[in-house]
Parts: sequence; structure tokens; C-alpha cells
Amino acid sequence: MHNNTAISELIEAGKWVSQRGWVPATGGNFSARTASGYVVTASGFDKGQLGTHAFIEFDHEGNRTKGSGNPSAETELHLNMYKLIPSAKFVLHTHSVAATVLSRVIKGHAINLHGYEMQKSLSGVKSHLDTLSIPIFDNDQDIDRLSLLVSDHHLHTPIEHAVLIRGHGLYVVGRDIKEVLRHLEGLEFLFSCELERLKLEGIQAGVQP
Repeated sequence: MHNNTAISELIEAGKWVSQRGWVPATGGNFSARTASGYVVTASGFDKGQLGTHAFIEFDHEGNRTKGSGNPSAETELHLNMYKLIPSAKFVLHTHSVAATVLSRVIKGHAINLHGYEMQKSLSGVKSHLDTLSIPIFDNDQDIDRLSLLVSDHHLHTPIEHAVLIRGHGLYVVGRDIKEVLRHLEGLEFLFSCELERLKLEGIQAGVQP
């Protein structure tokens, strides 16, 4: 995939994601793996109004090759996700209410979803009887240290679809733009359902230790 193609797809994805309220203010960041390396949104841009000027290009080693903006502090985590998941072509980082709140309420190291038909919106999930587990990592301003924690987790429990950063947001991956957007929409629906379930059943009854 050419850099310009990836940028165009991310610009359109930004409009769609922004309309759903999942990247408030200038929050979130998007990236893609391309034939020559990676493209990543620069810091401080409204994701609903992205243009070609809002992206920074990197080579396969992570060296900046083009773009005048300031790199997002979380660029390293994006590039690390690509190293861990060779099939991933897109990473979208969002800040929805449901994902942010659930990641704080659940004290364990994962949110385990079970019994929802919408789980099948994620690639490889065949039944609502499967358990869909999304790992949760404590937020850390040291992105290199956070990336190392994600890598260590991946060694014993491979990351397939996404990770949550506690009190921060969601990082979701996909093999193409359609898949990453489907994964994002499916997970956001599931997170909203789970948050409502916990409200109705009582937080203490539904939260993992």
C-alpha cells in the first residue's frame, strides 16, 4: 500500500470515527503500515478534520522521512503493535467514554466479553459462546516502558484485535481499513453493552478482581 493511499483512507476513517464521538478534542491517533514504512497522525490535530499535512511518514526502522508536524507521544506504541502483529496494516487509537470508563472500573488485566452475538464482528470469533478477552494495561507516560509491557504480554498471550490502556483508551488493529473499522465499531458496541450491564447489575457484581 502506498503512503498516499493509506493517508487518504485514514482521513476518511477520521471523519467516520469523529462523528461517533470516539476521538474528542484532538485525542486519539491513527496509523498505517505501508510499502515503505508507516504513516502516523501528528500530534494536536482534530481527527475529524485531517489533511495530508497532519501525517508523519517513517521508514521500516521507525526513522522519520517526511512531515513537518510534531510526532504523537504514542507513535512508538503504534510501531510496536505492527512488530507484534505482522498481519496488522492499520492501528486506530480512540478515546470513547465506554472504553475509558470500563478500563478504570475493571481492576483486572483484561475485559472478558461473553454471550454477545456482536463478538462475531471480530475476525476469528465464531460464536457468542466464545470468550473475547481484551487486555488492559495501566497508563504510563513512558511509552517505551508501556510498549515493553505490551510486548511481554504478547509473548504468552498473543494480542489479536486490540488493547485497552487504563483511563486512556483503545488501540485496535486490522488487516485493512474495513476490518479495523469493523473491529472498532464492534468493540465499542460491546463496551457500551458491558457498561450498561454493570450499571444494571451493580458494579461490584460484574467487575473482575
